[in-house]
Amino acid sequence: MKMLETVLGQMKNENIDLEVTGVKVYQKSFTKYDEVRLLMIHDSEGKKLLAAGEGSLFDELSGEVMEGKGKVCPLSHQNRLVLNRYFDYTVPQAFGKKIATMGLGDRLGLASPGHIETIRNRNIKPILAQQSIRELNLTNRSMTDIVDAASFAVFQEGYKGGFGADGDHLKEEEDIKHALSIGMSMLTLDCSDFIVNGVSNLTESEIRQKYEALSVETRQHFESNYLNKTFDVDGISIVFDETELMKNVLVYEKAIDYMVHVYNAYIRTKTRAIDFEVSIDETETITTPAEHFFVAKELLDQGVEVTSLAPRFCGEFQKGIDYIGDLEQFESELEKHAKIADYFGYKLSIHSGSDKFSAFPIIAKYTGDVLHVKTAGTNWLEAIRVIAKTNPKLYRVMHRFALENFNEALNYYHVTPDLTSIKPLDTVSDEELSSYMDNDAARQVFHVTYGLILTAKDENNAYLFKDDFFTELIKHEDEYRVGLEKHIGKHLDLLGF
Repeated sequence: MKMLETVLGQMKNENIDLEVTGVKVYQKSFTKYDEVRLLMIHDSEGKKLLAAGEGSLFDELSGEVMEGKGKVCPLSHQNRLVLNRYFDYTVPQAFGKKIATMGLGDRLGLASPGHIETIRNRNIKPILAQQSIRELNLTNRSMTDIVDAASFAVFQEGYKGGFGADGDHLKEEEDIKHALSIGMSMLTLDCSDFIVNGVSNLTESEIRQKYEALSVETRQHFESNYLNKTFDVDGISIVFDETELMKNVLVYEKAIDYMVHVYNAYIRTKTRAIDFEVSIDETETITTPAEHFFVAKELLDQGVEVTSLAPRFCGEFQKGIDYIGDLEQFESELEKHAKIADYFGYKLSIHSGSDKFSAFPIIAKYTGDVLHVKTAGTNWLEAIRVIAKTNPKLYRVMHRFALENFNEALNYYHVTPDLTSIKPLDTVSDEELSSYMDNDAARQVFHVTYGLILTAKDENNAYLFKDDFFTELIKHEDEYRVGLEKHIGKHLDLLGF
């Protein structure tokens, strides 16, 4: 506590010594508001916010008052809300259709400082808080937790360039309402539950039978707007013959209805700006350019303002590894998808965008400087790389656990690693352990078992790995930051940012 008193005393004189024994000072966080000075530090107990001076900001922050010195404040949700009221740059914001954005999912609540440094001087904005309901459930975190972590990271780094918070891949209306109620600036609507798979496998007579079971009003609407009409999209001719139109309606009609409902009920009614993304990628159905056009036109005709749309591209965008598939086909189709997005005036969104290095130059070629790309698990893998380098013993037990529990994780993720390509652990020296993060199969095994690793407990209900993992990573936060800057920086370089 004496060390904190020393720092508080220095804050009053605005002469902060970065070498105070036992305290790490985040110099970029030093901020003044009227007569109050704030600083974030890290001591043996964790990160804290120090406040010195007098005024409403000082009074509203909760914490331990040190008489005559100042106040020591925890990084609590309540204190995050106080920062939001006084410092606009700590509040998530929407960026709209004309600014490139990158979703930087932080499964641990520790990656945002590295993300900020990576993106700070680039022509793209960070969506720092981005976790799907699946990821939140697997890590026992909440939407509030991820917004808190992002806001405090922004404050720690003194980053005033703006950041977003994404209610990612939400399906249920209760989750949508909650995300918007806590200040999420972006909503990614996952429509996969309403997209009908398998239509392309039906015979033409089966397709017609199902189509004719729809109401006369519904059929008349689609036929009058699309049947045998040709649409020109920057040189691309899109034509809907009878069979193709029936297929489109059967696959997407219910999903479009849900998109329109969510927009009208939750987005249109907000007085603040919300980035509204539509996801039609979490399905078995590859989105053809004609299908993309069909969905987009229906949304536009019904007054839905889409910020970005994520099609299901050809090939495979598996977690944590490069693109799998025919790059020539991908380029041919991506060009059409990009033109359609530009035609309707929204951003093309690339989901599962982590580590798709061979595809990035193609994406950059056709989207230019306006797109949205989501990453998440690759940041966790960089944390694993740090553990492999700094605590080989911990890495080894996690590695064994991940392999033993891999099949359980397949209940949540689709990956197809060649497990035989992973070198046996007892043949790899401590110095070589980090090279596992250069092997596609090992990356995917760790990528999908993160939730199991972070929540595993022993017979005494104590965490098997989590506490040691966080202790090690916090101890080596600078190494983690450098790793993220290098790895995410590679993504941005290839995407042209």
